[in-house]
Amino acid sequence: MSKNSDTLGILGLGNRSTLFYINALNTTFNTIEKEYSTFPFILYNTNFNTINPYLPDNFEMLLPTLSEYINHLEKLPVSHLLIPNITLHEAIDKLETTLPILHPLQLSATFLKEQHKNKVVVFGTKYTMTSTYISNYFSSKGILVISPSKEDIEFIDDFRKKIYSNSETATDLETYSNLVSNYNKESTVLIACTELSLVKNAKPVLDMAKLQIDEAIKQFKYH
Repeated sequence: MSKNSDTLGILGLGNRSTLFYINALNTTFNTIEKEYSTFPFILYNTNFNTINPYLPDNFEMLLPTLSEYINHLEKLPVSHLLIPNITLHEAIDKLETTLPILHPLQLSATFLKEQHKNKVVVFGTKYTMTSTYISNYFSSKGILVISPSKEDIEFIDDFRKKIYSNSETATDLETYSNLVSNYNKESTVLIACTELSLVKNAKPVLDMAKLQIDEAIKQFKYH
């Protein structure tokens, strides 16, 4: 199969998060192109349950399955790849691929530097908020990563699980919104979890998923 210079490949994972990306791509693209425009891409869908039990860092079990997925994607007529799961990128980083990946950490660091921001607080899974994966990467770029309090980490992690299962309440949403407002006073809130990207924030945040989506549109428009 010949490669297309501007066709995005998407690795289909959890239903709600994957649909979020697809809907966001279509909505953003339609806003630009108008009429009945929808964003062109190729989806390689998978059974998310084959990797979800091993997230975030059981790499011994994750990597063989992910490698198989990547090999399939490399055979498709796509030029670059979007993975609709922020946490999964730590495992993806351990694989070799010929496909450029719209990497949320790289895109976030570039954006923060352009905006002259050097401090973020990460909202994501408990693992993401307590591991060194994101903090080490940003530290290498001169960006300080601050963790929420232990109590807030527990709430945010429970909250994003509720979103995944469609069981979040109005009280949960209000509490989460207040946390965003409080942490935004001192640093940029960085959303590093696709489930949390589903939440409409009244206060501005930097969303890794949105950066991936914006980059996908840019790749299509200008390449």
